[in-house]
Amino acid sequence: MKDLKLFLEDFGKSILFLLDIIKTLFLRPCTRKLIYEQIWNVTLQSLPTTAMAGFFVGAIMTVQFALQVNEFGAMAYLGGLATSGTIREIGPLLIAFMLSGKVGAYTSAELGTMRVTEQIDAVRCLGSDPIQEIILPRFIGIIIASFFLLTSGLMMSVLGGVILGVVFAGINPEEYVRHIPTILAWPSLVMGLVKCLAFALVLATICTYKGFYTSGGAKGVGKAVVSTAVTTMVSIVVVDWVTSFIGEIALTVFKEMYS
Repeated sequence: MKDLKLFLEDFGKSILFLLDIIKTLFLRPCTRKLIYEQIWNVTLQSLPTTAMAGFFVGAIMTVQFALQVNEFGAMAYLGGLATSGTIREIGPLLIAFMLSGKVGAYTSAELGTMRVTEQIDAVRCLGSDPIQEIILPRFIGIIIASFFLLTSGLMMSVLGGVILGVVFAGINPEEYVRHIPTILAWPSLVMGLVKCLAFALVLATICTYKGFYTSGGAKGVGKAVVSTAVTTMVSIVVVDWVTSFIGEIALTVFKEMYS
């Protein structure tokens, strides 16, 4: 019961923190230079990891689907099935996990160190708003960079699927991609991109919130990093379920309206 109370308090504080960031965004926006620096830093640090993760996610999905469709003699649809499953569900989820461990932990540790060494308090003493000068550029930068990284990871997953389709299943690249447009419909593609954006928002909110409210010295920074990683992964799973549920309802309504 105590843990549930702490969770609800933490959840409420993170929502208020997000609203504070949004209010600052419209009333006292930060400079574009700070945002560009954060986008560049996050992208440069995480692009190789995301690309590698996306490549192997696509490769793994191709191997798993190949074992199933081979029993039904439907290898021609391997590319379409593996790509649809990767882009719509598995790809964004697994790549977001990778980003939560890399981008989320790094940002939380950076902000936590600034908090326990009183750098954030120093910014406030100088008359500046730490939300405007420190949090907002990182928040926007992480969302934009994470969305780009997740999309890049999904594109790499297609490449991984094509290569494993050739090596493992023995089909040529043209045959692999032939039925991708047939099975991967626009709603699935839009759903994948919406999930990428939702996961990026969750990641940016949690890591900046945990880092900004770190306390307890070096030990507190360590706890904030661990809490960021765990909370982000659990939240991403919950958001994945919510977006899937809402997406299915929206798709059903759309079909009924235009059928």
